[in-house]
Amino acid sequence: MQIFGAAHQATTLQLRVYDGDLKLNVIHYVVARKVKKFIDGEQKFVKDDGRASFHFTYGVYAAPSDSSHYMESRWKGIKLFKK
Repeated sequence: MQIFGAAHQATTLQLRVYDGDLKLNVIHYVVARKVKKFIDGEQKFVKDDGRASFHFTYGVYAAPSDSSHYMESRWKGIKLFKK
């Protein structure tokens, strides 16, 4: 998962997972201009990057050069909420 829209660089957050499963929750506090990330129910990341808008993508982007050419990304239960 990658969140774009940082004030001083393109990426606010990039998450790489290899050979694993996790539950990911991301909260964007628009007024506070912060992004919080929770992995398996535990807060792992808070970022204040000075922007009020972000966008995110998820999927497979690239693999390390010494790995297999087979890449797979599975996502389920995706929910987007807006206040």
